[in-house]
Amino acid sequence: MVTSAHEGMHRIFQERPEILTPVFTVLGVPLPAKATVDAVTTDVTETRPLERRVDTVLRIGPSDGEDFLLAIEAQSTRVPGKEASWAYYVAYLQAKYRLPVLLLVVCQDAATAKWASGPFDCGARGWTALRTYPMVAGPDNLPVFTDVRTIAKNLALAVLSALAHARSPEGGAILEAIHTALQELQDTDPETAGYFTDFMEINLGDTPAGQKWKEIMSSFVSYFPGRGTVRETAYLEGKAQGIAEGREEGREEGREEGIAEGRAEDRASLVLRVLEKRGVSVSAEARERVTSCTDLDTLAVWFDRSLSATAAEELFGDDANVPASPEGS
Repeated sequence: MVTSAHEGMHRIFQERPEILTPVFTVLGVPLPAKATVDAVTTDVTETRPLERRVDTVLRIGPSDGEDFLLAIEAQSTRVPGKEASWAYYVAYLQAKYRLPVLLLVVCQDAATAKWASGPFDCGARGWTALRTYPMVAGPDNLPVFTDVRTIAKNLALAVLSALAHARSPEGGAILEAIHTALQELQDTDPETAGYFTDFMEINLGDTPAGQKWKEIMSSFVSYFPGRGTVRETAYLEGKAQGIAEGREEGREEGREEGIAEGRAEDRASLVLRVLEKRGVSVSAEARERVTSCTDLDTLAVWFDRSLSATAAEELFGDDANVPASPEGS
């Protein structure tokens, strides 16, 4: 089953290609920082109705050598027979594009990572006709980031590591440090800070780590202090009103409303950013509908749809389970 967490584990490579060089370094595979990165269709279907899709496929153009394809798979648990699909992906992509192919599997636990590392052989009678040898990134080799300064220098890698280590004992400390780093980044690069803040919330979802992330964010009265954001302004107004009227509940409501509106604002921005990164045209009407929506559940559904939508209007497909926003979005 495809989930937001599954999507996040591989789509971060599409949306933040700067993560490629540090990940390759962790895996011991040299890759220069200067490289072109282009998304390639993930459809590797040959015969219908058997449909096959790789999670993410990128064409890498390193500055020091020939282009190659990187197929990326997110794997949360061991799936019998998956290794056969991986062998098919590699062979198909090589035959179609006439380029070398590498396979990267991103895992969230050590047992899955150990299995995914293979190698997986296809052969008989003592003869190997094909061997698949994936590169694997997971808790065993992705570093644990708990130092704020180090996170600031390796933000994309730190976020990927946080997803990979979400089930580990260090998970809470990692999330605390990342949140602090994102707060500091807000002063110089609010767009990146907002992207990764919502990326973490959406892709950790309702897991224990996701609940921890929500607790960390809600523990800060001013989400990004001193920036005049919607959430901060609403909170300060509520606080002032509460003081003036002498009611503690007014101050608390102002704080909660400010945080909620700020989250909606950032999540809407993330939906539009994903569409733009994927080259999907967004009309003025669609943009207005997204930015005016204040319902977090609706925006979460739209984010999931933005990962595969071919037109912005597909975000708003008929779905009885999607609540309408207070603004009619």
